[in-house]
Amino acid sequence: MTTMMFERPAVVVPTADDVRRRELAAFLRSRRERITPEQVGLPRGPRRRTPGLRREEVAQLAAVGVTWYTWLEQARDIQVSSQVLDSLARALVLDRGERGHLFALANSVDPLPGTDGAGITPALREILAGLEPLPACVQNARYDILAHNRSYGRLMGDLDALPPENRNCLWLHFTDPLWRACALNGEEARRAMAAKFRAAMAEHIAEPAWKCLLRRLLEASADFRELWARHEIMPVDDHRAAILQHPRVGLLRLNHTSLWTGPNPGTRLITFTPADEDTRAALHRLHALALAEARGVCAE
Repeated sequence: MTTMMFERPAVVVPTADDVRRRELAAFLRSRRERITPEQVGLPRGPRRRTPGLRREEVAQLAAVGVTWYTWLEQARDIQVSSQVLDSLARALVLDRGERGHLFALANSVDPLPGTDGAGITPALREILAGLEPLPACVQNARYDILAHNRSYGRLMGDLDALPPENRNCLWLHFTDPLWRACALNGEEARRAMAAKFRAAMAEHIAEPAWKCLLRRLLEASADFRELWARHEIMPVDDHRAAILQHPRVGLLRLNHTSLWTGPNPGTRLITFTPADEDTRAALHRLHALALAEARGVCAE
């Protein structure tokens, strides 16, 4: 009598990457199902059975392929760039915590700046406060506003009311109606900023944060697309006067000075100084308004 031997099937142990992809797929599905079409400007339609958005709708909003997005929700082993994750985060209306979780599950670095810039020390914040009533801020080479004082925060609208990812001078000058209306020499300023950004990007061309900002600008602004196509460049230390029409304190003629906070051009402290005595008086009024708002007092 022959004894037949049967091999037990091998037990497949999921790897850490397998677990991470499954968690990512489940997270995407959960966030897709909670978003209504009306929240993202899509028609509901009479035959909708899917809770929330359909996969093809998320793919459309994020400008990715439907098949590719389906594979992502199926936990397939596919590559996903930080730019695509950024698009998905926006399409799914993720808040800051959810966005961070998405990038962590995808094992990717979030290209957007955080709520507080690296290298913004207490001493640097004290310098910003001490410069008031002069508007001052700290920017990196990508024009992200990493920190600012109260005067700068009220120079063109309420900077603190904006989400952190929109606190970028390029983004605001090209897409924010209030910033565009306040800058009387805005056309010249936007052309200079686009040229400086192109010059600076040569050293960061493969970095996700830079590519993400460039993509956002190209998608959002026809003006930026036109200027970007010119391939103009300008040194980052080229400074020009700013002429602003503030809705509450009037005309501001400002010179600005950049001081690098490190050994190489990059993160810089930018201070605006008055070009005339009328502007000096207006800056004092602006500072008084900012202080009154901080105390919850209505001042004119």
